Amino acid sequence: MRITPKIYETKLHKIWLSQDFKSQLQTLSGEDVAVLDTGALNEDTAGPDFKNARVRIGNLVYVGDIEIDCDYGNWKNHGHNIDNKHNKVILHASLTNKSNQHYVYTKDGRRVPTICLSHYIDTSMFSQLENNAEQETDNNKIRCAHLAGDINVHIKKKFIASLGMERFQKKCSRIQYRYKELLYLKMMKLKEPVIHYDMKEDLDRKEFKKEEYRSADIWQQVLYEFVFEALGYSKNKSIMLRLAQSADIQFFKKLGNDDDTMNRIECALFNISGLIPGNNETNLKSDSSYVIKLLNDWDIIKRIYDGLLFNNSDWQYFKLRPQNFPTIRIAGGLVFLESLLFDNLVSSIVKKFREIRNLNVLINSIRSLFVIKSRGFWQHHYVFEQRSKDDIKYFVGASRADEIVVNVILPFFAAYFECFGEEELAKKVLKVYNIYDQRSENKIVREVAEALSVEYFLKKTVLTQGMLELFRNFCSKKRCLECEIGKIIFN
Repeated sequence: MRITPKIYETKLHKIWLSQDFKSQLQTLSGEDVAVLDTGALNEDTAGPDFKNARVRIGNLVYVGDIEIDCDYGNWKNHGHNIDNKHNKVILHASLTNKSNQHYVYTKDGRRVPTICLSHYIDTSMFSQLENNAEQETDNNKIRCAHLAGDINVHIKKKFIASLGMERFQKKCSRIQYRYKELLYLKMMKLKEPVIHYDMKEDLDRKEFKKEEYRSADIWQQVLYEFVFEALGYSKNKSIMLRLAQSADIQFFKKLGNDDDTMNRIECALFNISGLIPGNNETNLKSDSSYVIKLLNDWDIIKRIYDGLLFNNSDWQYFKLRPQNFPTIRIAGGLVFLESLLFDNLVSSIVKKFREIRNLNVLINSIRSLFVIKSRGFWQHHYVFEQRSKDDIKYFVGASRADEIVVNVILPFFAAYFECFGEEELAKKVLKVYNIYDQRSENKIVREVAEALSVEYFLKKTVLTQGMLELFRNFCSKKRCLECEIGKIIFN
């Protein structure tokens, strides 16, 4: 059973207090160390492990604090190097120091000698503790994890909620910018993504009038791109976006408008994606008539397609559950496209925002639009070549529908209403975002919540989005002193 970090630190404290070492302690730079007073164990969760110790290092006696870590690297990983509370440390002790570093540095720039305890304890004891030291190092991605529990929860909630709103606004801005980009391309009669154009400077200068936001085709294209990107998850989001940009709404309009249009769109997307097996495939075990029809129909459709073609090798399958295979995601995307192109999806959602007053009813009504049941060939296949053992019930389940609503639909309609000057409806979208409860969980968000002792934030969307923003823009970039939580902890 894994020893928890707290229990593990307690064992290191006992080793230090006992001073039962097999030889004379030395710093890694070679100076003799004599512990005259181990210091008092710091019962507070913040600050060094032992206070007011007396230690002779070489010929000088120092009075100050002792910090004990599982590994040398934890000095930085735990943020001691930017923590005022560690400025009085006179000796750093770690169980392991694989890089043989001689010193650590305090926030005020003072050099502190370090010792490696594994050199001075029995081999059996070291073996017992080493694995837990590595686990402790690996599991402390948040530098303030051992200190943040003491910060007032209202301070944490206020800061995280503000980051959640900031993240939402970034998504709205990205959607607005993409609309402007597509409008500009249309005005200049340019095509993408065969050729890429640097338009940022022109777009930043140009002011768009309200009537220029009335292109239904462009709004459809923007929503199509962002939903497909979301369907791709992290591993295939980029290529799903590129697929939607290549096989665009204008291309679909060339395929006609009759009872067979969606079959032609299905044929186009699977052939353009490169996922469909070629004519020479010999391992088609069942239902190859579906594949043969897609290939035969493509011989006609490809004559009017002038965009990019992708390869099967462009897609990621590694460590994906079959439910998340790109084939299933495109199949779900096709059902979404049908409602977008032929069932007035955008107008339908606008109507819901206008007419449904109860926000929880509104949430359930919108969420239900993106829970997509399986149908056709893909009810029984994860890949083209082989029938699945079990039937597939959903292309997009409730958890993924939640993520699409939060990350695409709400920002899209906030941007949409803002562009048309519908301020009250834009505010209504924000209210929905602030009360939205998600059913899905994210590993990064879970780690941040546990590190900050705010696990009960996990179901509230604005807070989970805020914790993602916190990790990506502060924790992972070690911007601790720019974080409102870090400022309190490390100062």
